Amino acid sequence: MLETLRKNNPDYKIYSVTDKEFSSFGRIINDIDVSEICSVANTIENPENGSSYVTSEPKFEALSVANEIKEKLFGTLPTQVGNCWGHNNLLNAAEWHTSSEINIATTDMVLFLAHVYEIENGKINSDKFKAFYVPKGTIIEVYATSLHFCPCEVSAGGFGCVVALPEGTNVPLETEVSDPLLFRKNKWIIAHEDNAGLIARGVVSGITGTNFKVK
Repeated sequence: MLETLRKNNPDYKIYSVTDKEFSSFGRIINDIDVSEICSVANTIENPENGSSYVTSEPKFEALSVANEIKEKLFGTLPTQVGNCWGHNNLLNAAEWHTSSEINIATTDMVLFLAHVYEIENGKINSDKFKAFYVPKGTIIEVYATSLHFCPCEVSAGGFGCVVALPEGTNVPLETEVSDPLLFRKNKWIIAHEDNAGLIARGVVSGITGTNFKVK
């Protein structure tokens, strides 16, 4: 699959999360069995168009692996285990949190990643982003300093990604805040300048250059 993706996308390099280039963005976690949660995730039907995200999925949080993630990866802090799934093939935007995010690839997928500290005056060029292939069944920690967003599909069937974060992350803000980039609780985000949909929802335009597409 990785070689096929590289052949179909000659305009930029696609790395694997097993490559050393991933080490500043995150790490692979090898001591947690995610086979059960992947099986459950793949029973959830994809939307016909676009992607969906829920911060908390009861089907996932009822599994023993949810408590294992809470203990091993969030130091027993209250943790939400949600789901991001559907269809996407563009860089489109970048978000970040003040904590790591745990991703479980329930299908093969590609992530575009950059570093928070590469944002200057609220802007970052898309050439700062690297594309990483994440094979199905892989669990990764995406560091708090890593810009990330909705995964990209590598087949017409769509993508699936379990997302674990500290409880309360990504839920609506309850008060007005002074930071224009803070879009949800513990979620800062900037949109690609071509992403009219997100910008119309109040997300600040901050990514310039090519809006990379996975073919």
